[in-house]
Amino acid sequence: MSVQASSNFWRRPSTKLGWWAVGLAATFVGMYVISAAVLWRLNTNTPWQMAVLPFYGILMLLCGLASGIVGLIALIRKRERSWMVWLTILPGPNVLFLLLGEFLVPH
Repeated sequence: MSVQASSNFWRRPSTKLGWWAVGLAATFVGMYVISAAVLWRLNTNTPWQMAVLPFYGILMLLCGLASGIVGLIALIRKRERSWMVWLTILPGPNVLFLLLGEFLVPH
């Protein structure tokens, strides 16, 4: 039997927590792509954009942070070893780095 056939790394997540982490990370990536492709190019002079964009950004960052936390919990407590769950950890430090830079470095 080969190593890849018996490894849980190449399989899909087997726990509910692992699937939640994957879903949150996919939501974060989708929202980020929409933000980069559409929202960054808009003229922000209209009132509805000024009201909606901060909430959209906060929701996007919360999805990224939550995917990292839920992914870590799935890896540590539930012993999930899927490659998809390992990838869900990446948005968490990315968001933390962004937030720390935003609050610690003066503009």
